[in-house]
Amino acid sequence: MIIRIFQVVTHPGKEDEFARFFHDTAIPMMKETDGVVSVLPGAPRPGSPREFCFVMVWRDLESLKAFAGDDYRHPHIDPAEADLVEFRSIRHYDLVE
Repeated sequence: MIIRIFQVVTHPGKEDEFARFFHDTAIPMMKETDGVVSVLPGAPRPGSPREFCFVMVWRDLESLKAFAGDDYRHPHIDPAEADLVEFRSIRHYDLVE
């Protein structure tokens, strides 16, 4: 299994708009995506009000590629979030069981 950690920093002033997208679109979408074993969404803390994240566990690389494409090492960007986010990062790890 593969752990995928996706982090975003919103543009200043876009926190509320991104939060709506995050809760209404991104979280439900990821929970329903084939191949996702677990989704742990992270909302901002008081000291970092523009930072959101997902920690996802994927069944296998094939499932991840079916979602993100062969270039899965780069963040998958939903068009609805494109103008809201200043910075994105993505990391992958093998799950240790």
